[in-house]
Amino acid sequence: MMRTLGLVLLLLALVAGIAWFVYGRGGSEPAPEAAIDSPWWSAQDRLVDVDGVTARVRVEGLDDAPVLVMIHGFSFSLESWDDWADALSANYRVVRMDLPGHGLTGPDPQSRYSVPQTVEFLGGLMDAMDIDRATLVGNSLGGLVAWRYAADHGDRVEKLVLVAPGGFSINGVTEEPVDVPVGVRFYLTQGPQPVVAGATAALFGDPTRMDPDLPGRVHGLMQGEGVGEALVERLEVFTLPAPEADLARVTVPAMILWGGRDAMVPVDHAARFEAAMPDAQLVVYDDLGHIPHEEAPARTLEDVRAFLSAN
Repeated sequence: MMRTLGLVLLLLALVAGIAWFVYGRGGSEPAPEAAIDSPWWSAQDRLVDVDGVTARVRVEGLDDAPVLVMIHGFSFSLESWDDWADALSANYRVVRMDLPGHGLTGPDPQSRYSVPQTVEFLGGLMDAMDIDRATLVGNSLGGLVAWRYAADHGDRVEKLVLVAPGGFSINGVTEEPVDVPVGVRFYLTQGPQPVVAGATAALFGDPTRMDPDLPGRVHGLMQGEGVGEALVERLEVFTLPAPEADLARVTVPAMILWGGRDAMVPVDHAARFEAAMPDAQLVVYDDLGHIPHEEAPARTLEDVRAFLSAN
């Protein structure tokens, strides 16, 4: 789910006294060469056109192996999956991307940021890369996109791995979006790195487990041309309609992972997901936070490997 909404109280406290600052720099679509020249561009990255969005995509592993498509959370980027991708690429073809309005993909020229439009983007990306069928792996917003795609396109989804996915109402968001607080707008468009570091640390059950380089990367990518404004636009159209009927249509095997210290999306949502889905199994890590795949990659990978290899 969009973790920035879950951070509203923290962010407002951190930016107290600066809410009157002017926010928004005016977005524009970054040129492809700007992405390639970025320090976060890698040799495994490529640019893929998805219905007018020039998406950064990273592909690793064997071409003829089963495909894993990994989808990051709100305000993050494909690097969120580095540890899992590195470990799983020996046996799978791992495909991950920066979602529209994020990272080196940057803004969508048509501002298509609603959840249904992001689900369409995922399908378009799979089409553009000739991926007929894949296991979808998603965290937070990425998990929401993954299971909603599976609800409508179960024939193209092998399995689901959902890490603290969005779905049930939080922070007042229902089938209608909520107003984006001025402090959150400031955070996304102009937040200084110390503020971003504090907000990022709140995603961990134990902040000492956070990679020291993570806040700098999150901050740096959020400062990309037009990215902050695109993140605000996404929040302005973000909705969470009652999910039970749609979750019941997700018939593929699913593993749900959740941190017991998740401060962004309540851990009690985990059991609601498991109950609503026909073929789901739940693992809760009592000491972890909202991004257990980053906080404890080796431990979480043990469960993921077992699930992926099971018939």
